[in-house]
Amino acid sequence: MHSYPHQPKIHRIYGGPSISLFIPRVLPHSSMHKPVFITFFNIWSQYAFNHLVLFVSLLIVCSSLPSLFCLPFMAPIFSLFLSFVMLSWSIAQGQGPPSPGYSPSTSVRTVKFDQVFRNLWGPQHQRADQDSITIWLDKTSGSGFKSIQPYQSGYFGAAMKLQPGYTAGVITSFYLSNNEDHPGNHDEIDIEFLGTTPDELYTLQTNVYIKGSGDGNIIGREMKFHLWFDPTQDFHNYAALWTPSEIIFFVDDVPIRRYTRKSEATFPTRPMWVYGSIWDASTWATDNGRYKANYNYQPFVGRYTNFKISGCIAGGPASCRPPSVSPSDTGSLSQQQLAAMNWVQRNYLVYDYCQDPKRDHGQIPEC
Repeated sequence: MHSYPHQPKIHRIYGGPSISLFIPRVLPHSSMHKPVFITFFNIWSQYAFNHLVLFVSLLIVCSSLPSLFCLPFMAPIFSLFLSFVMLSWSIAQGQGPPSPGYSPSTSVRTVKFDQVFRNLWGPQHQRADQDSITIWLDKTSGSGFKSIQPYQSGYFGAAMKLQPGYTAGVITSFYLSNNEDHPGNHDEIDIEFLGTTPDELYTLQTNVYIKGSGDGNIIGREMKFHLWFDPTQDFHNYAALWTPSEIIFFVDDVPIRRYTRKSEATFPTRPMWVYGSIWDASTWATDNGRYKANYNYQPFVGRYTNFKISGCIAGGPASCRPPSVSPSDTGSLSQQQLAAMNWVQRNYLVYDYCQDPKRDHGQIPEC
């Protein structure tokens, strides 16, 4: 959730053969299970451990024997142990979703930053050129930008690269909102990265608000994911497709979440603006506020480029239609796209508001 004006509103080491870091951690409040490929790594780790024990045992025995006697035994066992380490690392690095078979972003042209956006706040904490923008947070301020026009629907995407290291309490986001037009009663579609500590994975939070907090009771519809890559190492594409019937969230053109319109009361229909921001959300962002922003690590930097915006402008022609989500142009995800989304949700979903027993399900009837 974001507030304006003026209030802006894994590592994890993805590398190395540490098995626990290949497996997304389930958040304390989540009922979701760990990925199915945990079994493979448990089997591998036991097998590799057995070879390590054998190697160490031979090393101890051989310390009192001539080296020529031990070398023929030790070398192949140690070589086998190393091969298992490298095999595991290779598999973990290559683990990714099946191809969705279609890339919606290819039907949307890239736009220059200054064609679509303007600074919203923290101008001294952003650096923009025609194609990209870098924004940062320090103890004095964060920064944010906003689209020049509001939209009624459309495809909204950007490539983002996140800050490595300690980023607890920091939110780096790309989202739609009408908070400035409807304060206290707004709609929102969120792509938010929740900052982390160096030994944990980044969490990508997707969220939908409908007339958000008009009665003082904020009703979020969060689904949180870990990713199958390190988002600090390179730019990756994140997008939301908002149509009159559904909202679909994408990571590198792979659909990760589909939120369908089941009633007028549970779907955003009012025009929204597109925003990006980096700000301090220490009260809730990381482990429910347990870890705060630490400005000894400032500045916290978010980088954006490859903006893809194709939307129906508010008040524009009634004939305007958002881009198609699938090659069939039927407005529905294909079976191949659904299979890719289901794979992501089986392996990388760490929180689903519909599965949270602490939530009041009377407030979220779409579940």
